[in-house]
Amino acid sequence: MKTEKEKMLSGEPYLASDEVLVSERLKAKRLLHQLNVTEYVVSGNARSIIAELIPYAPASLYIEPPFHCDYGYNIVCGENVYFNVNCVVLDVMKVTIGSRVLFAPGVQIYTATHPLNYETRRTVENAKPVTIGDDCWIGGGAIICPGVTIGNRCVIGAGSVVTKDIPDDTLAVGNPAKVVRKLNIEGSHE
Repeated sequence: MKTEKEKMLSGEPYLASDEVLVSERLKAKRLLHQLNVTEYVVSGNARSIIAELIPYAPASLYIEPPFHCDYGYNIVCGENVYFNVNCVVLDVMKVTIGSRVLFAPGVQIYTATHPLNYETRRTVENAKPVTIGDDCWIGGGAIICPGVTIGNRCVIGAGSVVTKDIPDDTLAVGNPAKVVRKLNIEGSHE
């Protein structure tokens, strides 16, 4: 029989109130408190806290506090990822971020979702992974919904709500976000 954590990580309905999951979220909250309140300025100690909170990220990950996440260990980053202030990553399931990705202030990434049936929703939740490719820029206040994949070299406009996959080399804006044009056309220096 699967544990609630195993169910959570595989996208199955799970009990968020499971004592192991509650304990792991509490550990993340303690580290976030240190990062967001005690340290606040990204220094050597703050970098140690980030490394403990997000163990599957290189030392080049830069987080400008305050920052919020559920677990931290479900966030996997490439090199030179930058989170500006007030970003939220609900990492109930894996969030994969490529290299050289820039997050403007207030970006929110959600993997957590809930059943549509109200009776089921009373007891369980579930999640879908999020993937963001290399060399992306996610504009301020953008929301990336569960199960979305954003391709390489994309720009997501400020305030956009990304509900569906975004192909490589595109600019997507709006609510819901829609691709408005191709980017990185050969010879272009936008």
